[in-house]
Amino acid sequence: METQEEPDCPEAHRRFICASFNQDTTSLSVGTKTGYWLFSVTAVDKLDCIHEGVDCSDVYIVERLFSSSLVVVVSLSMPQRMNVYHFKKGTEICNYSYSNNILSVRLNRQRLVVCLEESIYIHNIKDMKLLKTLLNTPSNPTGLCALSINHGNSYLAYPGSTTIGEITIYDANNLSTLSLIQAHDSPLAALTFNSSGTKLASASEKGTVIRVFSIPEGQKLFEFRRGMKRYVSISSLSFSADAQFLCASSNTETVHIFKLEQHSPSQEEESPTWSTYVGKMFTAASTYLPTQVSDMMHQDRAFATVRLNMFGLKNICALAAVQKLPRLLVASSDGCLYIYNLDPQDGGECVLVQKHRLFDSGEEQPEMKDGEKNPEDGPAQPPSQTYAATVALPSTPPSTTTLMGYSEDGGAQKGEVIPEHEFAEGPVCLDDENEFPPVGNNQSN
Repeated sequence: METQEEPDCPEAHRRFICASFNQDTTSLSVGTKTGYWLFSVTAVDKLDCIHEGVDCSDVYIVERLFSSSLVVVVSLSMPQRMNVYHFKKGTEICNYSYSNNILSVRLNRQRLVVCLEESIYIHNIKDMKLLKTLLNTPSNPTGLCALSINHGNSYLAYPGSTTIGEITIYDANNLSTLSLIQAHDSPLAALTFNSSGTKLASASEKGTVIRVFSIPEGQKLFEFRRGMKRYVSISSLSFSADAQFLCASSNTETVHIFKLEQHSPSQEEESPTWSTYVGKMFTAASTYLPTQVSDMMHQDRAFATVRLNMFGLKNICALAAVQKLPRLLVASSDGCLYIYNLDPQDGGECVLVQKHRLFDSGEEQPEMKDGEKNPEDGPAQPPSQTYAATVALPSTPPSTTTLMGYSEDGGAQKGEVIPEHEFAEGPVCLDDENEFPPVGNNQSN
């Protein structure tokens, strides 16, 4: 697809729109005004471009399935249409059109989930057939949802209320609701599962407290305080592969990393310190103080932090083992990927070890100072919105098929608009050329 040339600056027509890491944080997908890019993030010193997709412009959603050739793309030119590609073969597997703008897409080995503002569509990823439509879900203008990636489960989490931070946990394999979690007093802003699907982290629009719950029971396991001085917009949450750490980035210059560890009373008694003594006083006092004050005393603060060199730019973070060492990855709308070392023992301030420019303009860009904005990024978006919400603008809807009598599981509900779709011939093959992941039922994670 041809794009309008912008001769002043090679960077301008590649303007960053969205970014996402794949499920095991081995690659980074980036959507821009002229297409999408897939990068390998398995090495610190180099950033290899796996694929460059230039057949579509203004890409605001791009999601890759693990290390397979399956990639899902949604463009601003047709925000109600999802295209599924086999990028190595250069072929389109299928496409779906929906009744409203697509706000987010989530993938695992069993399911493909498409989130609209007031409905969620669940597809079987092996043949892309629609399995379930969750209709009349609470208004979700940012498309907030999370899908677990473990081979044995497909838990889906999405807002259960527009006024409070209630989380609906849905079993996307068995197509049934499992539980409701009363997570926050304010509406939700971020959700993420750990790799095994046994824990879920959440943050509200206030952004001051991050909580971790057991799944599917919904028991609160951890509570972390990001800060008290100001409300922020949490842009991403991410567990480490072993679920020992959780990172949170926002529209501020600080990324927080929390350590998920239970404090042992026996250890405190063996080596008593002044802080331990004060902590015991707080614990005793919390039995008669108001609940809000008591909760604050039991919240753990960040184990490690990163000070970014920009303020207010869109970014996503992820924890990954790159070349066998724990790293924090930050992809920012300044067009760069930052890699930091994380000390898993002592924490503290993380050290920047590599900065990669995602798109080489052929000329050096000046380093940005704290709070300085890259002029190529255009006007800043409201911090309360995600990538999808800020770019999913209304447009003329593509044709759809209306069935009288369509229900959530393919039966009957009057007047509901179902996705119009085009299938490729035969089932979707994800394991070509011995690619990961395998799709057979007898394969393990």
